[in-house]
Amino acid sequence: MFENQQRDDVEKFIHADADTRRLFYRHQELDTKLHDANIGCLPMDDQSLAGLKKEKLQAKEKLQRMWDSWQQSRH
Repeated sequence: MFENQQRDDVEKFIHADADTRRLFYRHQELDTKLHDANIGCLPMDDQSLAGLKKEKLQAKEKLQRMWDSWQQSRH
């Protein structure tokens, strides 16, 4: 998710707050589940798949807002 950011900054961001850390790892977990579902390793119906995609997108958007706020607070 933070591919274009400095690794040290991302590590500081993730570990600065327990809620951020939980959300980041939840996003990674959802990403893994979606990947597994897409390659057929994790059987899933369309409704469940759509729900996971929605939750992952919401987590990503929230993390992005948190990142932006964190970045602004550092300047």
